[in-house]
This record gives sequence, structure tokens and C-alpha cells, in this order.
Amino acid sequence: MPIRRELRWFYPLDWPQISQWVRFARARGRCERCKRPHGHKVVCLPDGRWFDAEARVWRTGRGRAVRPPQARERAHLKSTAVVLAAAHRDHDPGHCRPRNLLALCQRCHLIHDRPYHLARRRLTYLRRRAVGDLFLGPYRSW
Repeated sequence: MPIRRELRWFYPLDWPQISQWVRFARARGRCERCKRPHGHKVVCLPDGRWFDAEARVWRTGRGRAVRPPQARERAHLKSTAVVLAAAHRDHDPGHCRPRNLLALCQRCHLIHDRPYHLARRRLTYLRRRAVGDLFLGPYRSW
């Protein structure tokens, strides 16, 4: 996942090598939460269950083996490509010790960063409301 330009100076100069080591040497190319393999297309359900083609089993969003989905659930199957990213446990990009880093797929990374994204969304809404009040009068809520 590319680093935003304004956040680049928070990361160490050797970040690409650190990220590569975490994702492929330590995690062996699999998400450390759900075990999805990097670079593969996986079949998954909206609740996070996915089919592990190597082991030929269905797994939960946490990587545990489960029974196959029922016929009515199979209507919601979709295919997605898996890309691993190195994530910080404490959300501090300057803290790059191996214990603080995780190799996560897109789904697990979004779940891990959810509180941060919700806080950013709230700030965006408040900023829009303030600009509306300043320039357009009272903010209209639809």
C-alpha cells in the first residue's frame, strides 16, 4: 500500500526492506490474522469466510477451519485478490520494531484501522460543517 506523501517522513528510510521482511520472510506470504495468501485470488463470503485452495478447506475471518457454506450462502460468493501490507499494531509509523508490525491482507488491515478511520470520518464531517457554517450559513442536514 503506498504511503501518503504527507506521512512519508514518519517512516524510516529502510521501510521497503522492513515491510518486505515482515510480509514475506516472517509471515511467509500469508496474512497473520486470517492466513490468506498474498497474490492469490480467493473466493469469499460477506461474513469473512473464505476458501483456502491449498488446504482445500473453508476458513473463518480469523483463519480457523469451518464447514463449507450452505447452498443459499453460495449465492453471495465473490472473488477477491489478496495483497499483503505491513501494519503497525500501535498505529505509530515511527515504531518499526518487528513485534509492532503485522503482515495483514486488505480486509484485516481495514478492520485493524477501523477506529482510526472512524475518527478521521468524524473530523471530516465536522470540518465540512464548520466550513458550511462559515461561508454558507447554517449547515443543512439532509
